[in-house]
Amino acid sequence: MEELDRQIVELLVKDGRMSYTDLGKATGLSTSAVHQRVRRLEQRGVIRGYAAVVDPEAVGLPLTAFISVKPFDPSAPDDIADRLADIAEIEACHSVAGEENYILKVRVATPLELEHLLTRIRSQSGVSTRTTVVLSTPYESRPPRV
Repeated sequence: MEELDRQIVELLVKDGRMSYTDLGKATGLSTSAVHQRVRRLEQRGVIRGYAAVVDPEAVGLPLTAFISVKPFDPSAPDDIADRLADIAEIEACHSVAGEENYILKVRVATPLELEHLLTRIRSQSGVSTRTTVVLSTPYESRPPRV
């Protein structure tokens, strides 16, 4: 990736609402040149989208947990991610190497809701679970170095 593209990506990671004019000023490019570069970065999949960063506590989801899942039958088809895709409380699903097959990041309002969620995950996907409850989050969603 070219250095100018890298600068544009870094600026947009810090402020996804930055205008093309401001991006141009920061990079020394014209507004139209920045617009073309951003469009190309989007087309190439470097920039996959723009989103609001929401405070989970402010929307009533203060409890974060990581749930490691492992199928009861290791010879069964690996469709756990598909079986869990419709559970809204699952914020992320990572296929991992190690003892478990997947690690899920979930957000819920209360420990009781976490308990109900664990029951749903186990019954819907035929897995055993191991849960780690988050006590605090010093940082999260750090953008990758570009």
